[in-house]
Amino acid sequence: MTTHVFQIKTQWNSAPLDHRPIEVRLSGNHGNDKSIRMEVEAPFFNDPPAPKGDPGKAFPQLWDYEVVEAFFLGENDKYLEVELCPHGQHLVLALNGCRNIFKDELDLEYQATINGDTWTGVATIPMHYFPPNTTKFNAYAIHGSADNRVYESLYPVEPGMFSQPDFHRLQYFKDVDFKDMIKFTKSDLWT
Repeated sequence: MTTHVFQIKTQWNSAPLDHRPIEVRLSGNHGNDKSIRMEVEAPFFNDPPAPKGDPGKAFPQLWDYEVVEAFFLGENDKYLEVELCPHGQHLVLALNGCRNIFKDELDLEYQATINGDTWTGVATIPMHYFPPNTTKFNAYAIHGSADNRVYESLYPVEPGMFSQPDFHRLQYFKDVDFKDMIKFTKSDLWT
């Protein structure tokens, strides 16, 4: 079974983090070729406070809270965004072109656990959610409030290149060999 392990070690602008890295692990779902398993292990900041939504359910604008996000880019700038929160909420978006959401709050099997200053999350992402020819990836994390808001990136922008974070800069996504993991299945989602 193929597994990809990524560690977020920098802020969005290449500045170093002041905490241990955030780990995102992607793997085939233990013999189930209809989904991908996404696991997160991250420091728990508890800032901002938990969203008011139910754990295990989609929550709109989850990016305003503490989250880890994974972006999967396919052909013609079609991409999937998966956001996971330590309090159990999630948000899954399908986009066709930069920031062009055409489907949101997709269902997701997701559980999160907070243990002291660490949280873990495990999500099962249906295979038909992935865009055709998914070959690029980036991951992000957000925490903190107001002036203490921190934006972190697996593949950050160059120092001094931009003044504000933007996780939809598709040119910063990197090639990842998903061919043994993501089996594109024709789906009404991407037609």
